[in-house]
Amino acid sequence: MSPTSTVMIGYGVSPGLACAPLARMTPPVITDPDEAPGADPAHEVRRVRQALAEVAEQLSTIAADGTAGTILEAGAAMAGDPALVRAAAHHIGLGLPTAHSVSLAIDAYCTQLESAGGYMAERAADLRDIRNRTVALLLGVPMPGIPRPGHPYILAAEDLSPADTAQLTGGDVVGLLTERGGPTSHTAILARSLGLPAVVGCAQANVLPDGTPVVLDGRAGTVEAHPSSVRRRQALQGAHARTRPRAKGPGSTADRHGVALLANIGTLADASRAARADNEGVGLFRTEFLFLDRREPPTLEEQVQAYSRILGSFRGRAVTVRTLDAGSDKPLPFLRLPQEDNPALGIRGLRTAALCPGIVETQLRALVAAQRRTGARMRVMAPMVSTVEEAAHFAGLARGHGVQTVGVMIEVPSAALTADRLLQHVDFASIGTNDLSQYTLAADRTSEALGHLLDPWQPALLTLVAKVCGAGEAQGRPVGVCGEAAADPLLAPVLAGLGASSLSMAAPAVADVRDALAQHTLEQCRRLAAAALDSTGPAAARTTAQEMSETFRAAAADGGGL
Repeated sequence: MSPTSTVMIGYGVSPGLACAPLARMTPPVITDPDEAPGADPAHEVRRVRQALAEVAEQLSTIAADGTAGTILEAGAAMAGDPALVRAAAHHIGLGLPTAHSVSLAIDAYCTQLESAGGYMAERAADLRDIRNRTVALLLGVPMPGIPRPGHPYILAAEDLSPADTAQLTGGDVVGLLTERGGPTSHTAILARSLGLPAVVGCAQANVLPDGTPVVLDGRAGTVEAHPSSVRRRQALQGAHARTRPRAKGPGSTADRHGVALLANIGTLADASRAARADNEGVGLFRTEFLFLDRREPPTLEEQVQAYSRILGSFRGRAVTVRTLDAGSDKPLPFLRLPQEDNPALGIRGLRTAALCPGIVETQLRALVAAQRRTGARMRVMAPMVSTVEEAAHFAGLARGHGVQTVGVMIEVPSAALTADRLLQHVDFASIGTNDLSQYTLAADRTSEALGHLLDPWQPALLTLVAKVCGAGEAQGRPVGVCGEAAADPLLAPVLAGLGASSLSMAAPAVADVRDALAQHTLEQCRRLAAAALDSTGPAAARTTAQEMSETFRAAAADGGGL
């Protein structure tokens, strides 16, 4: 008798259907505290130093292919931190086994990072990956990592490190399933950048053995084990249909209302891929890759060269640049910021410019020089703007350095609530739904337990989006959405109905979003938006939008209209 079909629920973070057997990551080795210690402690410390250096080199090599490059280079820098060697040496000096000493040392750092919350907590998964790789080298066992069964499969793991996820390109993986993680985890972001359906935070998945047939729905967040033959056939048909989008060119609704479809980029490799793709430019260029893991900031000329390469690859298309978004939650040594108990609410984004004005001023000079060198269409916006005064100050600073089109990120409720006045000082705004969700719902982006509050369908979040878009329309200022919410094909028509003039997302998501917009008129988008705003919660909003969209499509197929 066939096993009974079972449906499990997680967070759907990258849309699409996948139907395939499940294969699990090669598990890391659990170190043994009772193993005999090395005879020569100094020799064992040298072995640890050498193993960590080899791991750093591995991560740098993986980063060189471009996928998750910024994240992996950060991991390589962590592996090269002498503090890890010193911490392991302490345990070796106490007579503990070498591999177990590394585990104890790194686990202690992971605990510190997780207690800090925010961006720092996200680094704990990266550090665990360094631990697992280092232990494998010390013990001479196979490196934990991606299985290679020789057929299409859904990859399952407790969690995925950036190094693991970056190696999925061109393989047999058709979907991702993790027991940990939330809507804004690295796995979620990288899955979208790779165009792989993904469900994260599905704790029940730990009971599924290798080879279990699974249907994974990356939009609904469902994982169906042992699906019926009918369900498998439906899922395979849906997966194939997803690869054949009907619309091409600029984004628009069925009645030709334009909604620009843009790409999010964060590295030179991201830019290269996005420049070759069918999109209308860049809605979010994260510039942090130039600044991470450096003791001193990049020089003016270094920045000019990097920005020129990226701007030059998008000739004829607009590129929206976000100035450095760093702070105590994304520490950079040269900023010399104070330690903070709650870094997510501390000195970050534009707030760092008050303490380190030279950093943003040099960046603005470099951006203008790159624009003049390439003749590109460039817009520049500031992150973490909270007040009208901050918006006015940044606009004056940027224009004073020669920036022609100046905007701000709307990421905190105060900016959304005063958007009508704030937009009087700038040329455009871009809504960052990831942080706006975090601050509106008072939910840490890294907390798996609070992932349901970070759902972009939350009516409170959509209400703020509607308010900002309404202020933009009244002021004649374009307002776009550049958070991960923009990548959801079901939510895209809702955002268009709320008044978003552009949607910016991971480049592989553009085709599905373009297709979704093309199936709705502007009036239908507005009706979807009104229904979502009136919903009692995110699940009800999503279900209502799904049902209404299906009704609209059925009416269009019958030759009628609604």
